[in-house]
Amino acid sequence: MERCFHVPYSALTMFISREQSERDSATAYRMTVEVLGTVLGTAIQGQIVGKVDTPCIQSPVFIGETNSSVAMEEVNMTHDTGSLTDTKNAYMIAAGVIGGLYILCAVILSVGVREKREASELQSDEPVSFFRGLKLVMNHGAYIKLIAGFLFTSLAFMLLEGNFALFCTYTLGFRNEFQNILLAIMLSATLTIPLWQWFLTRFGKKTAVYVGISSAIPFLITVVVLDSNLIVTYVVAIAAGISVAAAFLLPWSMLPDVIDDFKLQHPDSRGHEAIFFSFYVFFTKFTSGVSLGISTLSLDFAGYQTRGCSQPIEVNFTLKMLVSAVPVGLILLGLLLFKLYPIDEEKRRKNKKALQDLREESNSSSESDNTELASIV
Repeated sequence: MERCFHVPYSALTMFISREQSERDSATAYRMTVEVLGTVLGTAIQGQIVGKVDTPCIQSPVFIGETNSSVAMEEVNMTHDTGSLTDTKNAYMIAAGVIGGLYILCAVILSVGVREKREASELQSDEPVSFFRGLKLVMNHGAYIKLIAGFLFTSLAFMLLEGNFALFCTYTLGFRNEFQNILLAIMLSATLTIPLWQWFLTRFGKKTAVYVGISSAIPFLITVVVLDSNLIVTYVVAIAAGISVAAAFLLPWSMLPDVIDDFKLQHPDSRGHEAIFFSFYVFFTKFTSGVSLGISTLSLDFAGYQTRGCSQPIEVNFTLKMLVSAVPVGLILLGLLLFKLYPIDEEKRRKNKKALQDLREESNSSSESDNTELASIV
């Protein structure tokens, strides 16, 4: 259901303006509000769920390596289930509140936003079929390279976000602070999206990608190398939020440029914006699923104990890998793939001028046809 909203919502960027600068600005506003919504959702869930006291389960002293999972299961079964019921109800209430806000925002969007359809729009008399359009989109080199880079950098930050709470709770020992640390990440991302919007207009999008996403690497290394320190953790969280903002904004800001480039190469094809955006969203959710699978399997293999007050040394080591070494490697691989992305600022300007020329030519042709028709009548 959420995909039915997100795909057309994202694709609207191409229909509210023809100007690259205006689309970039709209993307910046959209991502700022999206991250702000994530902050709001985190805060709402944290306040509601945080009021429920869910005690951790002490690991049994006499558990052997071969029967540890069985022993933990017996402990969980004999533990008081009242706190679990309260936690379940708290999550249901939080889901209801956030779902209500989601519906409200969807109504505001559908009522308040109007698409701009211009007479100069490049289109043929007959639309290209979906499957032929899909083949054209998937064969567009700039799109594939952008998706490839986006895939690895997104996976890096999803691994970081998905495991940072466990890392703070067990590895760093900040069980009562992880909600605030996550809020620090998201607030930092929200506040720095306008900064990255200015940066990309001043220095170009590819430069912004390299600077913004790579800036997280030294902080990710620092948080696992230094001893547990709450101040250092907050500093790393804020720095990670700055890079999260770049990772949120820049790929979405680069996608309209890819679509413009596609239109110039295939001027007779139209209506493929939804294909571009839908597969972009698909790969976002694909990386989310891959991140969840990697985290779950890795922690399970290391011997993670659900609701345990402490974890084995292997789990702490695995968490360090999942929030530092693996994301750093994926970020470097993603930046290497972004190096192959062919649309720099010079090509962006050339594409913009070429599209303007084509629209002017289309307008002139349309006006001459109307004049001819009027003279015949």
